Amino acid sequence: MTFPDDLAEMARGVLDTNRYLTLGTTEPDGRPRVSPVYFTHVDYRTFYWVSSPRAQHSANVADRPEVAFVVYDSTAQIGAGRAVYVGATAAQVPADQLAAACDEAFAGAVDAGVTRFRPEDVSGDADLRLYRARATSWEVHIRGRDPVYGTGVDTRREVRL
Repeated sequence: MTFPDDLAEMARGVLDTNRYLTLGTTEPDGRPRVSPVYFTHVDYRTFYWVSSPRAQHSANVADRPEVAFVVYDSTAQIGAGRAVYVGATAAQVPADQLAAACDEAFAGAVDAGVTRFRPEDVSGDADLRLYRARATSWEVHIRGRDPVYGTGVDTRREVRL
């Protein structure tokens, strides 16, 4: 299977210009749960967010680490939406990896007002923890009317990043 460079470039653009992902986890009874989280990423393969370990999605990650998420621009005009779907394995970053993970997660430019968390902010008695998802698959949204890849109905197409 070939993976077109233009679709990979589109996926990178979506991931670079949007700040929230919709995280999909699995509830104990098997139902899906979705949660918006602010994220950073490293090389489109490792995704970080900070959350309370008491949040239901965090408990779900602890019990069932296979997750999926989507990143998209919710302000796009009708028919112009672009999205990247990611399959991943997620977990809370272990204490002995926090220094390196915080450096990695917050090394790049982050938006104004975003905290550059340090290990002491996400460990011990702190209310928050750092989570990491390692991507295992990527797909892009293809509009049904796309002049190159369209099939008449909206689809997904696998890409490699």
